[in-house]
Amino acid sequence: MPSDSDSSTNPDSETLPYMSRTVALVGLMGAGKSTVGRRLAEKLGRKFYDSDTEIEKAAGLSITDIFALHGEEDFRRGEHQVLKRLLAEPPHVLATGGGAYLNAETRALMRENAVTIWLNADLETLWRRVQKRDTRPLLRRPDAKDVLTNLLAEREPIYSQADLVVPSKDGPHVNTVNAIYRALQTWTPK
Repeated sequence: MPSDSDSSTNPDSETLPYMSRTVALVGLMGAGKSTVGRRLAEKLGRKFYDSDTEIEKAAGLSITDIFALHGEEDFRRGEHQVLKRLLAEPPHVLATGGGAYLNAETRALMRENAVTIWLNADLETLWRRVQKRDTRPLLRRPDAKDVLTNLLAEREPIYSQADLVVPSKDGPHVNTVNAIYRALQTWTPK
């Protein structure tokens, strides 16, 4: 639940439409879905799930190993099944993998069971962030920045279908968390 100070400024916060739904963060790798999601879950008093972590638990393999051993297509099938299971849980905050929202079935499932929020970061911000970790299978190549550029161009039209769009900028994570919280206060189901 929001803190007492949040409730006192908005007495109807317990009855807002988002309260009965999972808050699902979508966007490209490096947008901050996991980092921001953990903090948002804390602010909302909810559990936090990272779909990539849940996929790794279910498969008994790292995402990198799943891609290497079984390919992206099998990974996406498993991802859909894990997301389906997670979206059946009580409302929580869910950080999804960068490609999860591209699947039309998964998008429909999220639209039905969650408030989707696109954490929208510009290319340079994404590039700075993804260079910090070498665990992203799609970027394990010499032309990684070109790949990221193309992924952003291809995926933006799909990410833009999310219920809400919140910029993900450099700076304290609390700024993005607060921007999401404010956006949720105004969200109404379509």
